[in-house]
Amino acid sequence: MIVWILFLAAIMGILALDLGVFNKTPHIISTKEASKWTLIWVSVSFLFSGVIYWLYTTNYIENPDGLKPTAAAIKFITGYLIELSLSIDNIFVIAIIFASFKIPQKYQHRVLFWGILGAIVFRGLMIFFGVMLINKFTWTTYLFGGFLLFTAMKMLFSGKEEDFHPKDSFIYKVLGKVIPITSHMEHEKFFILTEKGKKAATPLFVALIVIEFMDVLFAIDSVPAILAITKDPFLVFSSNIFAILGLRSMYFFLANMLAKFSYLEYSLIAILSFVGLKMLLHDYIEVPEWGSLAFIALSLIVGIIVSLQSSKSNEGISKTEE
Repeated sequence: MIVWILFLAAIMGILALDLGVFNKTPHIISTKEASKWTLIWVSVSFLFSGVIYWLYTTNYIENPDGLKPTAAAIKFITGYLIELSLSIDNIFVIAIIFASFKIPQKYQHRVLFWGILGAIVFRGLMIFFGVMLINKFTWTTYLFGGFLLFTAMKMLFSGKEEDFHPKDSFIYKVLGKVIPITSHMEHEKFFILTEKGKKAATPLFVALIVIEFMDVLFAIDSVPAILAITKDPFLVFSSNIFAILGLRSMYFFLANMLAKFSYLEYSLIAILSFVGLKMLLHDYIEVPEWGSLAFIALSLIVGIIVSLQSSKSNEGISKTEE
């Protein structure tokens, strides 16, 4: 329990420094700044695997699955890569939401900051109940595995998905019935008083709520995916949180380059299919920790390389046609 408290305290401290020191003044985050913070978060996440190794060596953390320190560290990295890769779709949606509500770039970080706080709570609850279900009802492993495989096949054969329109979403319509919504923005405020003296939600708050709701929907895929790697609550939660913390900087890093990574979707399909089959066949085939990590890492690397090469080829064709 002490480790959990210290971990959560450290996360809250990091977020406090983020908003109170590094991003105290709203500003447009450049690609250079975003790439720097993306590198920092990825590095910190991988370094934390060393902390995981130490914790499971000293038995300072409960170890329900009896994992060896090396296995625990590998499972953490594997889970982190899964969550990070599945966050890419989330980045697409966030970009659409910000564009739909016309959120200025300098205020986008603030919305994502508060979105992360909500995501920590919701992910924590989903992980708690997910682990509890799997431990109490072993057949849910097959249910989660089948769901992940279904999701992968749906992504593969559905073709181009329908455009997402945040203002037509269920959550936007419900929110409008709870509190008045205004299109007017006053700096970085979530609520303002209208001319009639009534409190109204600004586009910043509306975007925040829609992003929170969409994160819950994405977690329905990502949480079962990491449960295929490990059912250890601390490993599942910590890898999830580190992926979420790095999502903001990754958003600002990739937001203007999403078109260049068009083939990453096939990497996600491969990863979801792999973890789905892993859950369905866990009684017959045991995939070693390094095998899962290698497959997921290779899927991401191949997707990135193919996407970049395709992007360069398309740019070359465009220049030739001009």
